[in-house]
Amino acid sequence: MKSPLLWALCLWSCKAPVPEPAPAPVQVFVDVSRQAGLDWQHHSGGPEKWHILEAKGGGAALLDYDGDGYLDIYLVNGSSLERRDDPPWRDALFRNNGKGGFAEVTVQAGLGDTSWGMGCVAADYDNDGDTDLYLTNSGPNKLYRNEGKGGFSEVSVSAGVGDPAWSTGAAFGDYDRDGDLDLYVANYVDFDPHLQRRNRPFCQWHSVEVFCGPRSLRGAADHLYRNEGDGRFSEVTAVAGVEDRGQYYGFAVLFGDYDVDGWPDLFIANDSTPNLLYHNEGAGRFREVALQAGVAYNIEGKGQACMGAAFGDYDNDGYLDLVVTNFADDYNTLYRNLEGRFFLDVTMKAKLADKSLPYVGWGTCFLDYDHDGDLDLFIANGHAYPQIDRLRLNEETYRQPAQLFANLGDGTFGEVKGVAALRERRVSRGACYGDYDEDGDLDLLLLNLDHYPTLLRNEGAAGHWFMLRLVGRRSNRDGVGARVSLSAGGRRQVREVIAGSSFLGGQDPRVHFGLGPYARVDSLEVRWPSGAVDRLYGLEADRHLVLEEGASLR
Repeated sequence: MKSPLLWALCLWSCKAPVPEPAPAPVQVFVDVSRQAGLDWQHHSGGPEKWHILEAKGGGAALLDYDGDGYLDIYLVNGSSLERRDDPPWRDALFRNNGKGGFAEVTVQAGLGDTSWGMGCVAADYDNDGDTDLYLTNSGPNKLYRNEGKGGFSEVSVSAGVGDPAWSTGAAFGDYDRDGDLDLYVANYVDFDPHLQRRNRPFCQWHSVEVFCGPRSLRGAADHLYRNEGDGRFSEVTAVAGVEDRGQYYGFAVLFGDYDVDGWPDLFIANDSTPNLLYHNEGAGRFREVALQAGVAYNIEGKGQACMGAAFGDYDNDGYLDLVVTNFADDYNTLYRNLEGRFFLDVTMKAKLADKSLPYVGWGTCFLDYDHDGDLDLFIANGHAYPQIDRLRLNEETYRQPAQLFANLGDGTFGEVKGVAALRERRVSRGACYGDYDEDGDLDLLLLNLDHYPTLLRNEGAAGHWFMLRLVGRRSNRDGVGARVSLSAGGRRQVREVIAGSSFLGGQDPRVHFGLGPYARVDSLEVRWPSGAVDRLYGLEADRHLVLEEGASLR
C-alpha cells in the first residue's frame, strides 16, 4: 500500500499541467575552477565505496585567514583504508590573490592535516582578531589557532576539543552569551570496516548490493564544548542538557535564534533518525523540542536521511526558516517558521517536493543570487552508491546536477534551468557561498567526491546589494549570533551571522542583502549577542562595509 506521501506526490504529478510562474531571469553561474587555480583533487577510499566511511565526506569553507579582505578557500580531503600513508592525502588552503585567482599555501600556513577529513568550520574562537579553523575527522579532530602573519598552530589537545570519534558537522556559537564562541560537534557512527557486511537488510538499494547504511551500525553521541576564554574548552554536554541519548547519526549543525528571544538555539540534522532542536533556555541550559516544534520528522511523521541544513528567512517575515537535504526517493524538506512557535513542512506547497526525488542532497544554502530582495535556494547533489548506475534509472545516477531554485515571492520556488555550470553532473558533498571576487554578488564553492572542487562565479546579478561584516567588542569578535535587519524601499530583510552551515562547511562570514532597484538602505539595525543595539540610517547601496559594535562604521 502506498504511503500518504507517495499518494500525495502521485496526485500532484497526475493533475492536469498547471504552468508554473516563470522564475526570475536566469543569472549565469560560470565554472572558473581551473582558471582560478584550484588544481587540487579530493580522495575518499576506493571507487566502489564498499564502506560507509568512503562515501560521506567532505566539506569546504570560505574564510579570510590572512585578514586582507579577500575570501580564501579551505578544502577537506579524505583518505583510504588500503593506503593511508602511500602517500598521505592532505587538506589544502588556497590564498586569494585579489585578482580572481588562488595559490595553494597549505604548507607555508602550517596546515595540511592528513587525517580522514570530514568537515571544517572557521571562526575567531580566541577573539584575537584573526580567523581560526576547526576540522572534523574520522579520528581525532583538529583545532588550528591562527597565529597571525599567515601561520597556524595545532592546539587540539591543549584546547580540549580533539574528539577521537567519527565527527561530521560542527558549528561555533556563543550559546551562553559570555562574549566568546563555544563549539558543538556532531558525531556519526562507531565505524569498524570488518563488521560492515553482517547486517544484510541495510546493505542494498533497489536490490543492488551497496555499502551497509548507518542503521547497521551503532551511532555516536555529540558533544558541546564551552569556551573558557583562556584558550581552553570544557565539555559541558550533559550539564547543558544537549545529551544525544539516542546516539543518533549526526550530520549538519546549526546555531540560530529561531524564536527571536535573543538566545542562540541549536539544530542537528540526523541521518535516518529524528532531527534534534535544542531550545536555549538561558543560564547555560537547553531543552530538546524538535518533536513539538515540528522538525524531528517530515509532514508524515517519518524520519528522513538528513544530511545538509541551512537557516534563512525566505519569506521575509523576520523568522529563520529551515531547509534540510535528504536521500533519493524522498524530498528535501522546507520548514516554514511560524512566528517562532513551531515549524511547518511546506515543501509541497512551495513546489519543491517532486524536484528532489531522484537526487541525493548534501550541501545547501539560502542566498539571494539575483539581488531581488528574497532568498533563493541552492542544493548540491550526488549519489552515495556508485552501483546505482547499473540500474539505469533515468535521473537517479551516481553523478548528479546541482539545483538552484528562484524564490518567486509568493511562497513558491521555480527551478532555474539551462545554466550549463549547474547542469554538469558531479558527486558533490559540501557547498558554501561567498563573494570571493568582491563584486557584490554571491558565488558558490562545491567540494566534489574524488574530484576537483567547483568554483561557480556569479556573472553579474541584476539589482543593488549591500554587504556587512561585523566586529564585536563586548560580543564575540566575529559577531556570530548577531541579528541584522535591513529596510530598503519598504521591504524588510533579516539575516543572522552564523559560523558553520550547509554540509560540513562554512560560508562567507559577512551578511549579504539583495536590494533590487533600491540604491539606498533606509535603515539598518544590528542586535548584538551582548544585547547592544546599533542603528544606522540612509546608507548607500553597493558597498562592502565593516561595522564595529558601538556603531563605528568603516
